[in-house]
Amino acid sequence: MKRIMIFAFIASIALTFSALGAPGNKKASKSANRATAHSVAPRGGGHAFKHAGPVKTSRSVKAAKMHSPRNAVAISRTHSRSKVAANHQRNLDRARTVQSRSMDATRLRRSHNVAANAPAIASGPATINQPSARVSNARIVNNWQSDQFSGQNYAAFRDYQRRWHDRSWWSSNYTRIILVSGGWWYWDAGYWYPAWGYDPAYSYYPYDGPIYGYGDLTPDRVIINVQTQLRNDGYYGGRIDGVLGPQTRRALAAFQADHGLAVTSSVDRPTLATLGLT
Repeated sequence: MKRIMIFAFIASIALTFSALGAPGNKKASKSANRATAHSVAPRGGGHAFKHAGPVKTSRSVKAAKMHSPRNAVAISRTHSRSKVAANHQRNLDRARTVQSRSMDATRLRRSHNVAANAPAIASGPATINQPSARVSNARIVNNWQSDQFSGQNYAAFRDYQRRWHDRSWWSSNYTRIILVSGGWWYWDAGYWYPAWGYDPAYSYYPYDGPIYGYGDLTPDRVIINVQTQLRNDGYYGGRIDGVLGPQTRRALAAFQADHGLAVTSSVDRPTLATLGLT
């Protein structure tokens, strides 16, 4: 009897395990577990909240924002601006380098020019840029009536008188009238003279007197040649401008006095011959 009861008990246990291991029960168990995992009942009762999917962490949200189309455009713009700024800085650096090299080359060229010209300046006349003592003490002569101006070479100076006429008179009496250094000059018998009154709007004459001409040169060209030669001889240190101003006239007076010529303080024939210009 006991054996029968023991076998019956073992058989019931076996049936129970068989029922639990069936496929239907496994599906039910999985469904129950899934329902439990995806539903949360509120504490105060009510309906359960069902999750639509896996919970998003802060890292996943940040990654999603980084890969969104809007952020991709912003990142692209940032990279473009950085590239433009880098190119601009690179161009500035290149320009500064070129400018620095150009300045260095200019300084080097100037130093070479100074070194090359130094011996020529040292060997030239001592008064090439500094007028001689005679120039500073020489007096400008505007009156040519003394005995030293006798002779045909100074007749134009001795007989000179300022004359005022209108344009029609000058044009009817002289065929060559030109505008030089703000004033009109007419040509007569080898000399240039101021044509006072030819045009009142242009009547500037730093020197009022005759200028001996040669080689069909205008009066300003004659004066340029005189200034150049006086500078070479150490008498003139001013500008080569073709204007017979006070500095040029003082240089002429000193040259004439040093060479025993009549001091006209102007361009006369004996002075040009002594300068070697005729």
